[in-house]
Amino acid sequence: MPADIDLDSTDCALLTQLQDDSSLSNQDLAAAVHISPATCLRRVKRLRDAGLIEREVALLNPQRLSAALGVGLEAVVEVSLDRQGNEEQEAFEERVSADEAVQQCYRVSPGPDFVLIVYARDMQDYLALAQRLFTSDANVRNVKAFFSVKRAKFRPRIPLPARGERATSSPPSSGAASS
Repeated sequence: MPADIDLDSTDCALLTQLQDDSSLSNQDLAAAVHISPATCLRRVKRLRDAGLIEREVALLNPQRLSAALGVGLEAVVEVSLDRQGNEEQEAFEERVSADEAVQQCYRVSPGPDFVLIVYARDMQDYLALAQRLFTSDANVRNVKAFFSVKRAKFRPRIPLPARGERATSSPPSSGAASS
């Protein structure tokens, strides 16, 4: 994977479109970004090869899925470890990341050591997950779970410069709101 890649406004426009809808055909993506299909195909391949496009997935709606299946429980879980050395954090991270119920795992600071987003069928399934991942780990000092009653926003999207803006690595201005 190349260490550095120069992104221009067309690359940013392609990435933005793909974040919004990665199911677009090459023809439709090219039309949306105002480039030829051949150029679009070549650029998207370059972005994939550079590792900027990690993978493409279908995002399921947990509330609708839960209603259809009759089950579903999402939780945000804060975990603090007793010993916080790099080796202990990596061991915890590796163990929880391997579990299918763990949707996201973040090492954070300050506060707890980790924040996890987990999905369970129901409370019994969550209790089994808690036993498996937290209670059985002697290094887990504290666990706080927050159960989602409503998801107001979920947008796995990285804001990128729009056409005409400069593509740089500097952070966006603090006064701008992102969506």
